[in-house]
Amino acid sequence: MAGYSVAPLLKLIEQFERLPGIGSKTAQRLAYFVLNMPKEQAVEFSNAIIDAHEKIRYCEVCCNFSEGELCPVCKSDRRDKSVICVVETPRDAIALESTREFDGVYHVLHGAISPLNGIGPDQLYIKQLLARLNDDTVKEVIMATNPTVEGEATAMYISRLLKPMGIKVTRLAYGIPVGGDLEYADEVTLARALEGRNEL
Repeated sequence: MAGYSVAPLLKLIEQFERLPGIGSKTAQRLAYFVLNMPKEQAVEFSNAIIDAHEKIRYCEVCCNFSEGELCPVCKSDRRDKSVICVVETPRDAIALESTREFDGVYHVLHGAISPLNGIGPDQLYIKQLLARLNDDTVKEVIMATNPTVEGEATAMYISRLLKPMGIKVTRLAYGIPVGGDLEYADEVTLARALEGRNEL
């Protein structure tokens, strides 16, 4: 591309290269694909990105993505508010929802404790979780962080905070492979992991 460069095209390629898992060749393919879109489709694509940035916020209760003050799960009268499932990312909550096995509510931490990456408990939404436990509504907290070193450390840290409060803390059973991410697990594996969760 060095000998023949069109500035807007290079800029588009650079933007695609910023996305996780996208190398330079894939970024070039995506840029050319976008250039070949009909203009209306390209505008629709760019508007979807802008809309997502402007309209999506964090739910005031569970910190999941939401369009309004509360996400659909927290708003629902059909959900069991006495059971909170703690996950690392909004993608993990979506993965668990797809099992149709869980009727409680979620809490999204937006990461896991990782000292090597400079992420401590204060960078996560742990204080917001503790604030939800002030009344006697919550009876169980399911730690559904990923089965990685960081996920385990986060689960243990939170369980130590919750034990003195007399709240039952459970961990997803290992139907999920160690080192794997929830978002890539199939529905059956996730359902079994939910059913076989253990107390910490």
